[in-house]
This record gives sequence, C-alpha cells and structure tokens, in this order.
Amino acid sequence: MTKTRLLWLTAIPMTLLVSACSTPPIRSTQEQPTGSGVETSPGTSEGVIAPQVIAPPAEPLPAPPTRSYTLGTAATALVNQSHVQLAAKNFMLAASTIERALRIEPNNPLLWLEYAQVRYSEHNYSQAESMARKALMLANGDAHAQSNAWRMIANTLRALERNNEAQQADSKADALAVR
Repeated sequence: MTKTRLLWLTAIPMTLLVSACSTPPIRSTQEQPTGSGVETSPGTSEGVIAPQVIAPPAEPLPAPPTRSYTLGTAATALVNQSHVQLAAKNFMLAASTIERALRIEPNNPLLWLEYAQVRYSEHNYSQAESMARKALMLANGDAHAQSNAWRMIANTLRALERNNEAQQADSKADALAVR
C-alpha cells in the first residue's frame, strides 16, 4: 500500500474523532424553567420530556353542496328532436342526435340519462346501464339526477334479470328522492 493511501485511511477516522470531541454534549437533565408549559410524565426518568398532545375539538363535516343540472338551449333543442325520433322508433338517429348534444355538454348527467333512455328503448340494456352509471358519476350534488340515474340502473338490471341488484338500485333511488 502506498504511503499516501495509508495516510488517508488513518486521517479520516482521526478527523471524525476530533470533530466528535469538539461537539458539546447534549444534556438531558437540564431543569426546565417554571411555567414553561413542558411537564415530565410520571414514571419517566428525570429530564425526559413527554410532550402532551391536545386534540382540537371535532367539528361536523360540512354538508355536500347541492346542485341542479339543467340543459343549455342547444342541448334542449337536440333532446327534443331526439324525443321525436325516439317516438318514431328511429333509434339510430335519436342516438346520433343525443351524441351531438353530448359534444356540446359532455359533463351534463341529464344528457347521459337521455342517452341511456335511447339505448334502453332499443333493448341495449348493458349500454343503457353504462350510460346511467356515467350520469350517476357526473351528477355529484344533484340528488334528483342521481335518483333518476339509479332508477335507470334499476330498470336495466331488471331487464338483464339481475333482480337483487335492481332492488338495491331502487332503494338507493328512493333514498335520494326523499331529499
């Protein structure tokens, strides 16, 4: 081993030893001034400070904001047009018209419910359920829209002969309708 390398290997531990000796010791037995607000816990050794945690008083959670969704003018016109097409049993055209409305207002749960109704009318129950669940997800804060979404989900589940799930969806719709 070279002398330089040997010096480095011995110098590093010595440096650490010297720096450790020059640091003043931490004293845990210092007395706390009277009235400092810090108390020692019973059963602990002298000088060990046990902090006391005081929890803030619990406040009730705020009520979720209520909201009522409406359709804009263009979307309303398109929904009315789709109702006429649906009455004429032109399901493809009615779906296309609702899709146009959804391009205008993609986050409006009422349009997703209309789309679910079109799919339900053409006996495409799995898609109708999917559209109703999308409406439910978007209807945050609007109990009426949520209730309608759960009712549509219940109808689609019943049509798919999933009666137990349909019953649960109906009870959720009833609970929201009371609000």
